Amino acid sequence: MLVISLLDCLSVLLQVVWFILKLGCLYVSSSFCLSNIFLGFLLFALFLSVLSAVPTIIVAHEFFDALPIHQFQKGSRGWCEKMVDLAGDSSFRFVLSPQPTASLIFLSKRCQWASAEELEKVEQIEVCPKAMEITEQIADRISSDGGGALIIDYGKNGIVSDSLQAIRKHKFVHILDDPGSADLSAYVDFAAIKHSAMEASDDISVHGPMTQSQLLGSLGINFRVEALMQNCDEKQAESLRTGYWRLVGDGEAPFWEGPDDQTPIGMGSRYLAMAIVNKKQGSPVPF
Repeated sequence: MLVISLLDCLSVLLQVVWFILKLGCLYVSSSFCLSNIFLGFLLFALFLSVLSAVPTIIVAHEFFDALPIHQFQKGSRGWCEKMVDLAGDSSFRFVLSPQPTASLIFLSKRCQWASAEELEKVEQIEVCPKAMEITEQIADRISSDGGGALIIDYGKNGIVSDSLQAIRKHKFVHILDDPGSADLSAYVDFAAIKHSAMEASDDISVHGPMTQSQLLGSLGINFRVEALMQNCDEKQAESLRTGYWRLVGDGEAPFWEGPDDQTPIGMGSRYLAMAIVNKKQGSPVPF
């Protein structure tokens, strides 16, 4: 029996996925809708510890970008962590830590994975200790029980410099503007995830990252869209074209003739995909 546990912050998305899985006669053991993303991290760790001794397939889509990060800036005193301070007018502001912080140990670890040339080019570095920790847990689990993990997120295959952003009502806002009212996210450092997994176990292999466009192209999205376009009306065809572009395109859709504020934005090269598998299972398609 295949047991599936769902974890997300959107109740509507959970309901849709749950319904699709039920149509396929799959057993959904549990589904959690979380108003607090940090509770989600705790439940994720609980799943890894409780559901043991069985092969596990983990799909982390836009999971790692929500994990907390630490930002460091290069200065005359070396690398200093950026902190939040209270200004004289009671507003929030960013400052550099006057003393070394505990998080420097993670910065040191990240820098060991980078080349001297890569480090020379950056003045800021973002480090995500929680991503390193969770990746190690995933690698340990796959190593001992089999299975694999597919990670899809927007990020870079290298050092992430200054990507932390806040979005409120589909618009970018200042990170410190009315804290708690906007969604925060940061680019995922796929190189750090790869190194964390490989150092955790010799029994796993890491594949990728590749772009989302490459991933879906190798899985046959082009042939699928062509087949669907042959049996649809104009409205459905327009929906297919825009949806396809959002998944595999790069930047604004050149074919769009509608309102400028609704132009489809392609995320095919911004999103990356990586797989972590037990070596006994070989290389996963399409890596």
